Amino acid sequence: MFNFSQYNYYTMIKTVAILLSAIFYCNCGLTQSDGIITGAEQPEEYLPLLTNRRVGLVVNNTSLSEEVHLVDFLMSRNINVTKIFAPEHGFRGEAAAGEIINDGVDLKTGITVVSLYGKTKKPSPGHLDDVDIILFDIQDVGCRFYTYISTLHLVMEACAEKGIPMIVTDRPNPNGDYIAGPLLESRFTSFVGMHPIPVVHGCTTGELALMINGEHWHQAPLKCDLTIIPVKNYTHSTSYSLPVNPSPNLPNDLAVSLYPSLCFFEATSVSVGRGTEFPFQVLGAPVPELGDFSFTPRSIPGVAMHPLHEGKLCYGIDLRKSGEIPKFTLKYFMDFYHKYGDEKNFLTRENWFNLLAGTDKLIWQIRQGYSEKEIMDSWKPELEAYKELRSNYLLYPDFE
Repeated sequence: MFNFSQYNYYTMIKTVAILLSAIFYCNCGLTQSDGIITGAEQPEEYLPLLTNRRVGLVVNNTSLSEEVHLVDFLMSRNINVTKIFAPEHGFRGEAAAGEIINDGVDLKTGITVVSLYGKTKKPSPGHLDDVDIILFDIQDVGCRFYTYISTLHLVMEACAEKGIPMIVTDRPNPNGDYIAGPLLESRFTSFVGMHPIPVVHGCTTGELALMINGEHWHQAPLKCDLTIIPVKNYTHSTSYSLPVNPSPNLPNDLAVSLYPSLCFFEATSVSVGRGTEFPFQVLGAPVPELGDFSFTPRSIPGVAMHPLHEGKLCYGIDLRKSGEIPKFTLKYFMDFYHKYGDEKNFLTRENWFNLLAGTDKLIWQIRQGYSEKEIMDSWKPELEAYKELRSNYLLYPDFE
């Protein structure tokens, strides 16, 4: 368990702790997901902090403890859960991307559910009147534009303003073994990018919470009273296969791996496969010259309501058959950009692209004919500076 109030002491002993953890890995030979114990799977660490308190939960379908949803698990332990806060895709993960989540009541438990993905994205002081402590437990995929980390930020801010402590039960980052992409510039701040971090940030949710707090990126006058329950037996070199789909359109490890590279296509006329059984694993549009592979997007309730090119035959490429998948790459985007020839028919929402990229320099570089290597080389100075910043908040041995 790590509490932010212990931060100075933690900073002094962090190097020793990480070295000991690394030695443990060498001796035990742990690889892949062997032995991983998430924060939520360590109730002995957080139940004492919740006992005799009114508890608010920020959770979704990934929030499991001992294969039971965390809400149900805590109720079975007689914890007084007074409120559930639902992020994008909803509390049980039943809503499609971008679909507004409404307030309501959890039918199974009768607990009030407050939407944090609609008109309200940050808990109001009134929402917290019957809450003594907040527990945040949501699986992230390590990308700046994945909105759960924006929800994390705003909940931390609300807790800091109200003087309510917050617990983050940490989980591994499936894309946590590298860092890539441009850093967000402040003028492109939005709900798909709230922090000056790269597209692939290389942090767990707990580490990112420490960074948001430590760098005072939220707007509350005081820092959040933050406690992290770290993952056991994890390093940033550990390969981790998600046991539960983190959102409806990331159904498997391949989609999670490709997501950082393919999300830019959401600002174009090219489908990433929403409305199929293989979202974020294919690319295509109703243009036969784009490739030999074909698919037809359909409306899928709770997954893809009225997806791009619904009912139209799309042509493109099937990345499930492309062999080894690179980590973050611009290759696919730049290939399709040049295949189209006419940028207006390809880049349909330039502002959205810039918000996802966190800068307007990337599209400028592409227009100027920069190669992928030249673009990625231009990020190196800011990525090196970010790595130095990130090193102050690491809870686990790094990938380097």
